[in-house]
Order: sequence, then C-alpha cells, then structure tokens
Amino acid sequence: MANVPTPHIQANLGDIAETILLPGDPLRAKFIAEKYFENIKQFNSTRNMLGFTGTYNNKKISVMGTGMGCASMGIYSHELINFYGCKELIRVGTTGSINPNVNIRDIVIGMGACTNSNYVKLFGLPGDYSCICSFELLRKAVEAAERKKLKYHVGNVLSSDMFYSEKLKSGGKTWTEMNVLAVEMESAALYSNAAAGGANAISIFTVSDSILTGEKTSADEREKTFTDMIEIALDMV
Repeated sequence: MANVPTPHIQANLGDIAETILLPGDPLRAKFIAEKYFENIKQFNSTRNMLGFTGTYNNKKISVMGTGMGCASMGIYSHELINFYGCKELIRVGTTGSINPNVNIRDIVIGMGACTNSNYVKLFGLPGDYSCICSFELLRKAVEAAERKKLKYHVGNVLSSDMFYSEKLKSGGKTWTEMNVLAVEMESAALYSNAAAGGANAISIFTVSDSILTGEKTSADEREKTFTDMIEIALDMV
C-alpha cells in the first residue's frame, strides 16, 4: 500500500471497507449512509467528496462520492484500490437511456462500458481494451434484481466525456444502432482501474432521463428516490 492519507481522501488505513458503493453525487453517499448504515463514521470530506463507513447486516461497508467523468472516477477508484485495499467497487449512479426499450426508472446493469474517452488509452496497451465488469458481481446483481422483481437490463453502456452532446456517434453508426443501452460518464475508468488493480467492479444504474424522448427526473428525485439500485448493491454484500 502507498502512503495514506492520499491527496484526495483523508482516511487512514482501516477506515474504508473492502466493499464500497460509489455514487457520483456526494450527497447521495450521505443519503445512503444515513438511510441504510449503522455505526456510521465519516472518513472523508476533502473537496466535499463525502465518504462514510458503517455496517449493513453486521458487515462493514463504505460509500463515497466520485464526482463526474472518467478523470474524477479514475482518481478516486485508483486511490481506493491501490492505497486503501478496496476489493469490490459498486457504482450506483444515474444514466440516460439511448435505447427505445429502456425507460425512466428502469435498472441498467453495465456488463460492458464503451467509451469515447481517452482514459483507457493512457494505459498504453497495444490495442483497444474491453472495459467489462466483474462476472462475480454481475451474477450477484442480476440475482438481486430478480429477487426484487425489478425491471432491469444488462448490456453495454457508453462512458462519454461529453454530457452535452447532440450526436452520440461512432464511426458513422449511432451507439443506439450498436444496441448500447444508456450513456453515463464513469464506468470505463472504474472497470479499467479495477482490472489493473486486481479488484472487482460493477456499475448499477437508475435511468434518470431519456435522450430519445426528452423525459427526465428532478435533481431531488435523483438524490433521494432512486433506491432500487442501492438496495440491489446492498443485497450483494
């Protein structure tokens, strides 16, 4: 392990559990800790990226915000894996549907993460790396969604560097035509960092809006009511 605290996380060794939930929004991290955890201790407030450790069903678990984009997720997930020894990283975030079969409030489980980001290329691999989740965590997530009888989709998501993009295209074909389910901004960095660091990672999303129809939910709804994905993640612990 490298020296801690890190430049971005003020925790000491042992303050963060091996299993950590990673919402983008630090206020969602606070909401998750206060709603679901017992014996809560805050371990981070650097840059207001709130992080908490507690217990759920008597098991130690942590949650921390990651911010937006591959660059921000890349920093936090790298430090959590390589400095703090996190072994299971579960992103719980929002996503925008780009598939006509994926509707508002559906659950999307990111089996793979396509990307238009340069993040993965910076590993210097002699080709294109396929950013995929942990099969072990994927199986647990699907089983949890089945138990809860939730509407869910499993497949590719797009980790985009641009939030405001009028055309989500690749090589002349749209991502929708390639059967990509939804667009977000972080999973490619999470999956590649997990692979490089020997950890397991997965992203579980709630669809907050549809790029195709223009439907959307409010910021308050996104922060406080998207609990199905959180409960799937907790059931996996």
